[in-house]
Amino acid sequence: MKKYQLALLLMAIGSGVFAQGKKALFVIVDGIAADVIESQPTPFLKTIAKAGGYTRAHVGGEKGGYSQTPTISAVGYNSLLTGTWVNKHNVWDNDIKAPNYNYWTIFRFFNQRFPQKKTAVFSSWLDNRTKLVGEQLPVTGNLTLTHHFDGLELDTAQYPHDKKRDFMHQIDEAVVNNAVDYIKKEAPDLSWVYLEYTDDMGHGYGDGPEYFRAVDLMDKQMGRLWEAIQYRQKQFKEEWVIYITTDHGRDAKTGKGHGGQSDRERSTWIVTNAKGLNEYFKTGNPGIVDIMPSMARFLGLQIPRTQLLEVDGIPLTGTISATDANAVFDNGKLEVTWKAAGPKGNAKIWVTTTNAFKEGKEDKYQLLATVPVAAQKATIDVSALPSDFYKIVIEANHNTLNRWVVVKPKK
Repeated sequence: MKKYQLALLLMAIGSGVFAQGKKALFVIVDGIAADVIESQPTPFLKTIAKAGGYTRAHVGGEKGGYSQTPTISAVGYNSLLTGTWVNKHNVWDNDIKAPNYNYWTIFRFFNQRFPQKKTAVFSSWLDNRTKLVGEQLPVTGNLTLTHHFDGLELDTAQYPHDKKRDFMHQIDEAVVNNAVDYIKKEAPDLSWVYLEYTDDMGHGYGDGPEYFRAVDLMDKQMGRLWEAIQYRQKQFKEEWVIYITTDHGRDAKTGKGHGGQSDRERSTWIVTNAKGLNEYFKTGNPGIVDIMPSMARFLGLQIPRTQLLEVDGIPLTGTISATDANAVFDNGKLEVTWKAAGPKGNAKIWVTTTNAFKEGKEDKYQLLATVPVAAQKATIDVSALPSDFYKIVIEANHNTLNRWVVVKPKK
């Protein structure tokens, strides 16, 4: 029996089974509106996109709706990390006062499912790891990363802060250098690179040569990360996916500001080498929240159903069933609609009048309808469930969608 097992082991090693790991890297380069990426030469981003794709995307949640989300840096980062908008993750600005850790980041899901695998954060801002990811906090289950490289913004001896903020570029360079080195040597299974300099130049100079130069420098940095990934793929037969995006656009008047809900402030983009990009990626104006479930799908990371029902994002690869959920309350009924991504399968409509999940508890959903997903709508009588709040989940074969309805009192 032992000889047989040894033979199987040798066969597996010889066929490369144990070498062919799946690795995911996501990169946030701060404050670059889609029109800037499209107007400036970015040869390395274009090379990556040729292997997968490029799309315009958005931040900011639903404009004017319950999920409207400030187009501010940390807010956007956490929307990517958790796959949810601000009404759930509760990071409203860069102070990061009270994140709702009941909405888990992809690092927490990954660590819970694959505790033996490697995770890493390479960041020009310490708070990304200590507050957003929440490393070693009791409220995140004392989540621990395998490796981190950050906090250099606090080292004013090595990086003296100058008015032109050239120090920030030097920090970004150090972050990328460490990421490249660690990826080549250690190949973390899930990692995040964050770079700030582009946003600093946007704030300082707006649309102009300094900002555009920062975009060029960023593109070269992406080229170095891409080369590191290719090295791992060629030398170790690993399969890597990279998602590169930004956290917000810029104001249309000067290019210096952001935070509001103008089209340009909401306008972002995604570059990826991912295979099997679906029509939603190509034509659906995806959101920053869609990157988390896309990486989870690639990594074989199944998010527990109770938590999956809260995720606002939709996978950008592979088969999906539905997009663009909406729900309206009218005279005791919920008019629920969606856009079918394929003709097959059913959509189950679940409804609850509570939001206990926000407090770390479980909502008790009721299954109130099952209709063909191709119908793209369902009318739900909720007169027996009088409430000023409804949380709705559309559960289809290949993905789920969710909506809130806040009933306004009649005047």
